[in-house]
Amino acid sequence: MRSPDTAGPGWPADLTLRPVGDRAVLAELPGLPEVLSLQAHLRDHPVEGQVDVVAAARTVLVTVREARQLDALTTRLRTPGPVVPATREDGLVTIEVQYDGADLAGVAALTGLSVDALITAHTGTPWFAAFGGFAPGFAYLTGGDPRLEVPRRDVPRTVVPAGAVALAGTFSAVYPRESPGGWQLIGRTDAVLWDTHRDPPALLNQGTRVRFTAVREVVELGAVRRAGGARSQGSRVPAEERMRPRAEAPAGLTVVDPGLSSTLQDLGRPGLMGLGIAGAGALDRAALRQANRLVGNPAGAAGVETLHGGLAVEAGEDHVLAVTGADVGLLISSPDGREREPALCAPFLLRAGEVLRQSAPATGLYAYTAVRGGFGAEAVLGSRSTDSMSGLGPPALARGTRLPVDTPVPGSTVGNPEVPRRSVTPEILRVVSGPRDDWFDAGLAGLCAPSWTVTARSNRIGLRLDGPALTRRLGGELPSEGTVRGALQVPPSGLPVLFLADHPVTGGYPVIAVVVPEDLDRAAQLPPGSPVRFRRFH
Repeated sequence: MRSPDTAGPGWPADLTLRPVGDRAVLAELPGLPEVLSLQAHLRDHPVEGQVDVVAAARTVLVTVREARQLDALTTRLRTPGPVVPATREDGLVTIEVQYDGADLAGVAALTGLSVDALITAHTGTPWFAAFGGFAPGFAYLTGGDPRLEVPRRDVPRTVVPAGAVALAGTFSAVYPRESPGGWQLIGRTDAVLWDTHRDPPALLNQGTRVRFTAVREVVELGAVRRAGGARSQGSRVPAEERMRPRAEAPAGLTVVDPGLSSTLQDLGRPGLMGLGIAGAGALDRAALRQANRLVGNPAGAAGVETLHGGLAVEAGEDHVLAVTGADVGLLISSPDGREREPALCAPFLLRAGEVLRQSAPATGLYAYTAVRGGFGAEAVLGSRSTDSMSGLGPPALARGTRLPVDTPVPGSTVGNPEVPRRSVTPEILRVVSGPRDDWFDAGLAGLCAPSWTVTARSNRIGLRLDGPALTRRLGGELPSEGTVRGALQVPPSGLPVLFLADHPVTGGYPVIAVVVPEDLDRAAQLPPGSPVRFRRFH
């Protein structure tokens, strides 16, 4: 049951607008009431091309589909707004917590409270979900005891367990799944925060009231919840069921070897960042579109994305395939021992019983395999993409995985061979400054002057770069705010991270610049050790 609640006094004419690349704007507002008012207004009256609206403590990130639509968005945001009711959830969610978090004693010391008094403060005042972000099901809870305001950890954890209850700034939250994180951990719960089989999937939606209650112990995360009957992640449809071919579909392909890592990817899940869901999808979208074009598929059909080659698949019956992206070698072996080498970026026939193998790439990093008709799998929130950050989508491919193939679109035709795209060294990526370039001593010049090197710690979440550390002009903490694919976030180390398809929706480190979307496909193909430079884009 939903009810309207006054969001606040609208938004002022003198709000600060900060560019976030060439297709997004960050609106900086006095506080949460104005944030919720602007969010509600854009929800009810979207601008042309509006894709995502991400509310945070003092900012609203708004993205549009095309760069030409940014002017209309800016004009709308500069027009003072009325009071707009923000939709809130009626009802109260009670979350049982075992208070034994790794930072519990440290938080008690920071607040000047005893551990028992801290637990009483956390459980004694109701919270409410102000906005989502970071990951699906992650809700920023506000309205708690003001004595619980604490900073983030100086060094974020690389792994925070699912169900961890945490504090940071004036907020509390529960981590929906295992992920990196810099919040202070005070306890843990078995509450299932996100379940795509539930409607809505998030346990805590904007405006939901939350009360924490202390218990001696919690059951293992993954058990079916007694209250509400929602299934946890552990009770979802097994992987073999999700990948099982439909009865009417032709025999597909079987994975003989997934290589280092292979996943299904399409063009992702745009428009869901307000739920904490980044777009995901293919890292090199141009390569996926090319592979689909070659076999006569729609541009957004699902293909296999393979890291550093090594994929081998066997055909259950005759299929037309194409491989694009990284410069891998291709070898087809037939049951009678004959071999042939199909060309990259060209359609070819893989007969029943034949096995296609990819070599390691000579250049590039990710190869894309498309099959005529497209790979079939259960769509999750409108996409068949595997999202490494949120855990949404089908599992990574393994030996023996059956890949069903859908029926080709009637009237579609196989394309002609195309010229493979070659990389250059060093790769030059164009950037738009902001939204937080003013936090750094040398601003954008400090980013563009040196050459950077891609490190081996890069993944689908982001490219981690090494080089001369950027120094900050402003100290203190930045409240979490929305971010986008292509953002160059700078943690305390001073070494930028270029966010890719599976990036977190919100972040608390300043973003110095954003790589333009047209250059992100090339960025994703940079293997560890590659040099890269940045150049200001008009």
